[in-house]
Amino acid sequence: MSGSASRSGGSAPAADMDALVNRVVDRVRERLQQDAVPPLPVLRGTWQDETALQPLVDAGADRLGTSGSIPPSGQALAGFIDHTLLSPTATRADIVKVCEEARKFHFASVCVNSTWIGLVAQLLAGSRVMPICVVGFPLGAMATASKASETRQAIAEGAHEIDMVINIGWLKGGDWDAVYDDIRAVIDAAAGRPVKVILETTLLNRDEKIAGSAISKAAGAAFVKTSTGFGGGGATAEDVALMRAVVGASVGVKASGGMRSADDARKMIAAGANRLGASASIAIVTGGRSGGGY
Repeated sequence: MSGSASRSGGSAPAADMDALVNRVVDRVRERLQQDAVPPLPVLRGTWQDETALQPLVDAGADRLGTSGSIPPSGQALAGFIDHTLLSPTATRADIVKVCEEARKFHFASVCVNSTWIGLVAQLLAGSRVMPICVVGFPLGAMATASKASETRQAIAEGAHEIDMVINIGWLKGGDWDAVYDDIRAVIDAAAGRPVKVILETTLLNRDEKIAGSAISKAAGAAFVKTSTGFGGGGATAEDVALMRAVVGASVGVKASGGMRSADDARKMIAAGANRLGASASIAIVTGGRSGGGY
């Protein structure tokens, strides 16, 4: 699956995005007979009024979907949040603490490195909080077989979802076959558990974000995700809106990295995110503000 995505970082009309998505889909159809990604961009999210919608239209959205509801605030945000601890210096005591916090505040999940997933699964047993695990984290540059093996081990130890890092170099080099196969191998190894594909959007230009989102959907990903939090930046509302436009309503969008407050979180949800990854989770749901972390 060879790619010829533009290396330009500037904006382009919606028709250009459609053409790129269709090129990805045509290649996937040709090689693997997968279902098509819908060619027209559709944004799904929650917006309060037309003043919030107009910037998305101006940015090139053809259609917008909304429930008409107001974005959640305070404790209502907890159900969107993967409470995250991915620091290489995390200790057992740190892991226990985040699991206790997740139970207390009713976060969607606790997201950790694979070395801790068995412990997290034990600590969250009997609760509604999911244990989830990152794979190929944070670089995404390891062998596909290694990612698949790490995925199988994580599932065996109790992971309910997998957040994998895409091979960024393959995507930037236009090696779409390899990107697809890498994602597909992890999805197969997950044995039915949802897989989120981390694009590391801060390292990609617009066309690469579009291609990565389209390939992830075609491969069967449950979510596309913005960032690792280790790549020199985090989620932006603009990237979330672009990813939502590409994947439509049938695939989730997770915004991760850089969110420090409830206002930050609501902006991501308004742009189309239906899951948030954060280490500042408590500040987000209690109305405080965190100055650092994932």
